[in-house]
Amino acid sequence: MIVGFDYGSANCSVGAWINERVELLPLGLNSNYLPSTLYAMDRELIAEAVYQGLPESQKAEYSHLRSSQLMRAKQIRHELDLLPNEQAVFVGQAAIDAYLDMPEEGFYVRSPKSFLGATGLRADQVALFEDIVTLMMQHVKTIVDKQLQAKSLACASHVIVGRPVNFQGIGGEQSNQQAQAILSLAAKRAGFTAVGFLFEPLAAGMDFEATLTQAAKVLVVDVGGGTTDCSLVNMGPELMGKSQRDTDCLGHSGQRIGGNDLDIALAMEAFMPSFGSKSYMKDDKSVPLSPFWNAVAVNDISAQRDFYHLSTKKLIEELIKDAQQPELLGRLQTMQKNQMSFQVVRQAELAKVALSDVPSCQSQLEFVEKGLCIEVDLAQFEQAITPSLEKVSTLMQQAMATDVNSHDAQPDIVYITGGTARSPAIYQQIAKVYPQAKVVVGDHFGSVTAGLTRWAQYYFKAN
Repeated sequence: MIVGFDYGSANCSVGAWINERVELLPLGLNSNYLPSTLYAMDRELIAEAVYQGLPESQKAEYSHLRSSQLMRAKQIRHELDLLPNEQAVFVGQAAIDAYLDMPEEGFYVRSPKSFLGATGLRADQVALFEDIVTLMMQHVKTIVDKQLQAKSLACASHVIVGRPVNFQGIGGEQSNQQAQAILSLAAKRAGFTAVGFLFEPLAAGMDFEATLTQAAKVLVVDVGGGTTDCSLVNMGPELMGKSQRDTDCLGHSGQRIGGNDLDIALAMEAFMPSFGSKSYMKDDKSVPLSPFWNAVAVNDISAQRDFYHLSTKKLIEELIKDAQQPELLGRLQTMQKNQMSFQVVRQAELAKVALSDVPSCQSQLEFVEKGLCIEVDLAQFEQAITPSLEKVSTLMQQAMATDVNSHDAQPDIVYITGGTARSPAIYQQIAKVYPQAKVVVGDHFGSVTAGLTRWAQYYFKAN
């Protein structure tokens, strides 16, 4: 069976071509989407879980590659008093639930896709991300195969995986190759026999193309959880049946900026003042901002490592001694001691979603301090996300500029998609870049998956 797989920064989803139409397959309870999260009681247990889910033909090679991790996993199980078959690694909503239940004890990863193109990764770090992605893909494929078998269809064997134009703002094509290699290897270890890739904005555009009745030059703006990608594409009903669309793709741009960055920015703007970010020392000097940024930068490995390092613990202790409002910094101390970064940023994400419908909302942070409730309003949100949206505007202009025939022309249509773009404050700002173009706000979550699934039918039949 041929499928499209959107391995997203925020969620995963899979589509199949059933009865001459795209059908998204349920991956969770009453949901077609699985949160892109993983929680392990210990990181060494991830390799063990991957090994258990591998096809028999791959186990010997993998066991050789991960011999030390698999040996340590046995020791960890003994230390944690876990039974041989007791589940110790969780994916999706189960990972979120496990993390919230034991935030200080295990290994939690949110949006692993955001790290795949990171520069300077050591071999052991690349191996860890290979295992994280593999385990998530194994989990998804198991669910998908059960869904397909229930419909008397063959298991998923051929897959087109979505990828951003650029996985990282720095690192260039080397970062892209590293990330795509991790995804490709993980898909094959998960049991897919053939793997292909397609730019996510192009996939989203292909789904939208099915609704067009005439040719148009479309600027697809895909604002996802971890990346924003723009593609300028010639579209129209007469182009849909082509197996190769390279000449119709007039320009691309992309950068690692998305919903995660907006959540972090909102957490910094709306929450961190209550943790002391805008407070002063007794000598009237401002409190340094770096520990606050590091505290909420959950998509930056180095920042999180710095925040939870002993040196930051000592810094916060020193700041509390000489602060005008030590009680505020005490909250930062609690956040650091109990490893609450993801929980805090999660509340910012929930506030972002709520502000799509209301002008203000209350964010409960009682897990930090009893009674701590912070009001967040639309003005704070708009101020927090302005720098990020300016970068999105630049990406749109870059995509247009790469079309040698554009000559500063307007696109006919700006098609906005991606989970982050569901906020009116976001898509209204995007629409201002090309005010004369028709603006269409698409399916925020399903458009990329649907496009990948459509393209997969052409791609594998042509190859």
